[in-house]
Amino acid sequence: MAKKPTGNNSGRGQRDLRTKVKTAKGRKLSSTLWLERQLNDPYVKKAQTDGYRGRAAYKILELDDKFRFLVPGARVVDLGCAPGGWLQVAVPRINALGTRTSKPVGRIIGIDLQVVDPVAGAELHVLDFMEDDADLKVKTWLGGKADVVMSDMAAASCGHKQTDHLRIMALCETAAWFAFDVLEQGGTFVAKVLAGGAEGDLQKLLKEKFTKVMHVKPPASRSTSSEKFVIATGFRG
Repeated sequence: MAKKPTGNNSGRGQRDLRTKVKTAKGRKLSSTLWLERQLNDPYVKKAQTDGYRGRAAYKILELDDKFRFLVPGARVVDLGCAPGGWLQVAVPRINALGTRTSKPVGRIIGIDLQVVDPVAGAELHVLDFMEDDADLKVKTWLGGKADVVMSDMAAASCGHKQTDHLRIMALCETAAWFAFDVLEQGGTFVAKVLAGGAEGDLQKLLKEKFTKVMHVKPPASRSTSSEKFVIATGFRG
């Protein structure tokens, strides 16, 4: 912790120990601020230490610690799985590698529009989940229906707050309809949403399909972000 100045240095304030990023020629101020935030984010540093591919891994880890949906033997689909941090968390929790011989072995399918670097214990596919037969492909790969469908997807930002919000909510609703097609009765849907007024329709839809629907902001979500996560459990089938 920084110490207050002593002696004749009164009025100078405490020393700022945050990492400062010099504004490079050609780099926008917003980019500089983002980079500075990344360098000073404790979750970014922790991810590097723990070997996760990004700070987002802690979001699903914290959600699962609270709601316990990634259990040994579970069959899981991760939509928009790049870069793979959620897969890294899920693999040991569902026992996808079979390292816990006394526990059932789970399976996890990660799908994305781009090629994702392999994650031991996860099966990866390049697929647009909006394709007409995407649900059939996933169920074939999985060998049946899923117990969990999870999504940390976000639509590409255009910089207009209201438009970006609507895009993300539309993507989340599409992911929900996909989940309806692949989830086993009693299954769980987990997805990122944004607070902002357009999530009411999605919540109404989920309440029709699931026995319980909750909105949670895990500690790993930045306090300055409007993101939160919807956890829908007990799929009615």
